[in-house]
Amino acid sequence: MRLNAKQIARCTGGTFVVEAIDPRALLTGLTWDSRDVGPGDLYVALPGERVDGHDFLAAALRAGALGALVMQPVDESVCLLARELGCALIDVPDTAAAVTDLAREWRTHLQGRVIALTGSTGKTTTKNLVRDVLASAHTVVATAGNQNNELGVPKTLLAAEVDTQAVVVEMGMRGAGQIASLCSFVRPDWGIVVNVGESHIELLGSRENIARAKAELFRELPEGTGRAFVNAADDYADFVREDARLDVRRVETVLFDGSSEAKRRRDGASASEKARPSVWAERVELDEQGRPRFELHALGFGEDTVGDQPVEEVASCTLDLRGLHNVSNACVAAAVGRAFGMTLDAVAAALAGAAPEAGRQEVLRARGGFTVVNDSYNANPDSMRASLRTFCALKVPGRHIAVLGDMGELGDFAPACHEGVGQAAAVLPLDRLVCVGELSAHIADGAQAAGMDENRIVRAATIADVLGELDTCVEPGDAVLVKASRFMGLERVVEGLVN
Repeated sequence: MRLNAKQIARCTGGTFVVEAIDPRALLTGLTWDSRDVGPGDLYVALPGERVDGHDFLAAALRAGALGALVMQPVDESVCLLARELGCALIDVPDTAAAVTDLAREWRTHLQGRVIALTGSTGKTTTKNLVRDVLASAHTVVATAGNQNNELGVPKTLLAAEVDTQAVVVEMGMRGAGQIASLCSFVRPDWGIVVNVGESHIELLGSRENIARAKAELFRELPEGTGRAFVNAADDYADFVREDARLDVRRVETVLFDGSSEAKRRRDGASASEKARPSVWAERVELDEQGRPRFELHALGFGEDTVGDQPVEEVASCTLDLRGLHNVSNACVAAAVGRAFGMTLDAVAAALAGAAPEAGRQEVLRARGGFTVVNDSYNANPDSMRASLRTFCALKVPGRHIAVLGDMGELGDFAPACHEGVGQAAAVLPLDRLVCVGELSAHIADGAQAAGMDENRIVRAATIADVLGELDTCVEPGDAVLVKASRFMGLERVVEGLVN
């Protein structure tokens, strides 16, 4: 972001409480955390139930903020400080809405391509892979962490420079219309739907409604120039394409497929489907640590042909990320890279260098001589099953022990979804299943009903109970998976095990 105080006041509908001493001075960053303020930043005072950002105005100005957005009366001492430092104080109707207004204005200045992505599971990992692939050859700004909400999305746009070549925006969703609302100011050039699962089924009621909400991203792509990256292995792939009327609106479909059925599916596809730009994986296998290696295939991105047939590109690819599900995530990142003009070999090299994020299939070594797989960052039924499969593929000399906690945002579907995870766990080579939390009692029920010996199932009420159980049973050479939704705080289990 590079806007002066007058531009900021104009696009947010604000009025000056204190005018900047230099009206031409550019504000070059934005934050609502006074601890993160740097020189030249715009500080946004957000009201809150426990903490009010207006209480930290003076601290933000002293830390170097050139201006601040407020929506409450400002103490005279703060006004005096602002005048002394030459900073602008701008009163707006709603500071959170003003962040969106700023992003909408700044989007008109961006010259690069804006790529938005959403999905039920794997959004953040896929965003990181797309970022890492493109960053190996281009200037890139991407969503930090999982800041994919009404504040994080505009902040991502505002972090880009005018000439940033790619802006990768992760979009979360809790209900219908939210992705369309985000797209109204993000105005994505390209869109990615990673998959359609059961996350947020509490509010939307069915996978079809979830798919329709995800398709909002594709509906907002520009006609004639937009590109929609579609997961060909997802059973709602055709639905989201048709719901967004991609072909009618002349939005190009780019297919990606990381499943073991990719080659068979392509061989049986119609001529029109085979003609679409596509990336897929073949010869997929996992090493002893559960990391995939595979052949990356691409077709339809270049102009090279043999006779009248396009040349199929092939590159060997390895990932430092764990799990078969990350092959699909890598394939969409590869498709974006090829669509950007990168060679497939360059894409594969960038994918090989991508590192897992803390809390997502993070493998740690405990002092007791056992392995901890920290996947405690978040969970939904799809990611829980994928994590269990990946964990059980991990080769260790000892036993596989899974600690699973509650999953949120499932509403009336929560008992059945948790039972389904337990049923999936029962058919895997798990030596022990520890379930913690009220809802996770249904995981234990599902596992027992599906045939898991009840002596291998532990029902725990608290994190202290979990740590007490593990203290008595974990031995050197064992591996322990820890996974639940974020609100469960199971990172405390990880910390207790590792330390």
